[in-house]
Amino acid sequence: MNKSKNRNKMKHKGKVWFITGVSTGFGRELAKEVAAHGEKVIGTVRRKEQVQEFNDIAPGLTFAHVLDVTQRADVISVMKKAYKQFEQLDVVVNNAGFGFLGAIEEVSIQEVRDVLETNFYGALHVTQAALPIFREQKHGHFLQISSVAGFRGTQGFGVYNASKFALEGFSEALAQEVAPFNIKVTIVEPGPFRTNFAGSSIKRADDQIDAYTETAGAFERAMHERNGNQDGDPAKAAEVLWQVVNSENPPLRLPLGQIAYEAVRTKLRNLENDLWKWEWIATKTSFEV
Repeated sequence: MNKSKNRNKMKHKGKVWFITGVSTGFGRELAKEVAAHGEKVIGTVRRKEQVQEFNDIAPGLTFAHVLDVTQRADVISVMKKAYKQFEQLDVVVNNAGFGFLGAIEEVSIQEVRDVLETNFYGALHVTQAALPIFREQKHGHFLQISSVAGFRGTQGFGVYNASKFALEGFSEALAQEVAPFNIKVTIVEPGPFRTNFAGSSIKRADDQIDAYTETAGAFERAMHERNGNQDGDPAKAAEVLWQVVNSENPPLRLPLGQIAYEAVRTKLRNLENDLWKWEWIATKTSFEV
């Protein structure tokens, strides 16, 4: 590599971010927030025609790569190119994913696999590709974009719940494994935000069973009715995530938005009630000495 390229790399004092799924929603807003602070963003999009649009957000700071996160070999290749571009990688945001509606009885095994391929395996691919870089440089921060649905199950959302519960499970374990390398992990659990999530970014099971009209069906109707009127502002969420990454002690879990906080607290209260109610018998399972 020639000296001029090395000098150009050394001029950049801020962080380098790698964000999947930057064409819309959280990924796009976070990329804009990062670039507004003068830091570089390598973002992934699904189509070639989206590349220049992302590059034009902040020329010299935003750089797009076409990537399908379900393709492990492509993920590794793009991650290597991203690191080689600046010889630096500080924050990896696993944002790519989509929602999926349908009662458990309605969903096909192929539909379940499709959701897991993106929401779980895609995030795993990206995480594994970044880990050797983070370990070598002895720092890094993963932002795993989960959902309040990754902490609390909801009728009609079970497969999406499963994908995000899986993401949270491996991320919680990961945080313990990489702490000695000064690598941080934050699991982000947004509630409803005014993005395309409930619109173009959500799919539904092909099969529909009338028996679930008032349970899974009710949730689906409510989600569609709220679309475009959700409480959360994705630009404000991006500001929060910027502050989290730049904080001295970022949290392992971050419910995002008042609705998410209330949902998490409700589940914790219910869990605590069950613990107290059944402790007297559930703990009586040890061998007697």
